[in-house]
Amino acid sequence: MKIASIVGARPQFIKAAMISLAIARGAGANASAPITETIIHTGQHFDDNMSQVFFRDLDIPEPEYHLGIGGGSHGKNTGRMIEAIEAVLVKKRPDWAIVYGDTDSTLAGALAAAKLHIPVAHVEAGLRSYNRKMPEEINRIVADQLSTLLFCPTRTAVENLEKEGFPHRLSHQTRQMMVDVGDVMYDAALYYGDRAEEKSRIMQALALKPKDFVLATIHRAENADDPIRLQHIMTALNRIAGEIPVVLPLHPRTKKKIVMTDFPAVSFIDPIGYLDMVMLEKNARVIITDSGGVQKEAYFHGTPCVTARDETEWGELVETGANILAGAESDRIMAAFQQMLHKTIRTRRLYGNGDSAGKIISALGSRLIRNTRV
Repeated sequence: MKIASIVGARPQFIKAAMISLAIARGAGANASAPITETIIHTGQHFDDNMSQVFFRDLDIPEPEYHLGIGGGSHGKNTGRMIEAIEAVLVKKRPDWAIVYGDTDSTLAGALAAAKLHIPVAHVEAGLRSYNRKMPEEINRIVADQLSTLLFCPTRTAVENLEKEGFPHRLSHQTRQMMVDVGDVMYDAALYYGDRAEEKSRIMQALALKPKDFVLATIHRAENADDPIRLQHIMTALNRIAGEIPVVLPLHPRTKKKIVMTDFPAVSFIDPIGYLDMVMLEKNARVIITDSGGVQKEAYFHGTPCVTARDETEWGELVETGANILAGAESDRIMAAFQQMLHKTIRTRRLYGNGDSAGKIISALGSRLIRNTRV
């Protein structure tokens, strides 16, 4: 069985790492032929701090193809990615193209594969924020429509797809299948948690004390590209930093839009690798973020989370009280922070048992065998 993993952004590197590890551990060993994986890196996150450091931290095999596409508009990037991904898929002719999450790389990979009649498997299918102003929402909706296998991280994701009429029975061979496999990000949190404790020195480097700082991440286009929202968020972080240190790894998109000296109390740092991020997430008193992935990781590590967005694709975290949606208004963010400052998070098995990647590989193999026999 030949698999093409299409990645381009930090969260996708983590998810793909777990798929590669599952293959190395022999998941899908009952398939009719050995499993080979080709990693295609679009280059959506293209500098060392946003990309290469993740491959080093996670022991991910180096991408066989690095397309070097990044830095442009959504339309420009997606078009160039489709063209470049198509050329690789024509050459490799994989049995499956795996796309992850909701980025432009996800959309481009799904479109390129579907037009070549290569079955698409979408890892993290069924997520919905119900805000189509978010480019991520458009990407995930289209990827789901084009996918043959929809790997859902939660029961809520399955229910979202069912409400939209999935699975569509197009024909015996191409009918779509939804599988609730849990979340590969939870696999990663379990697998890399001990390694982070062993190898990361970020706490010492930043002179931080456990549970005595706030970790913040802000990068979503809806915030970074809106001067008013970004000003409100940064003002709130600067005010919070007057009470407790605030550490903000600065995404390149956000860095272009702010004047750091306007927020002198915030400790800005360059983007960091996954192991360092895990250590900060585990040790933070509160996390303030607009990242979908960081919301979940906060929960995995039992850290209270405030989300600087108006909605989230991870509604179960809000329902359990582990996360508060605060929007992008300074006073609301401050109030949510105060509410979460002394919160104790009791985690439950919302995202599977830490064996999601193995289930994905097994499902790919069994579906391939079944289709071959038709």
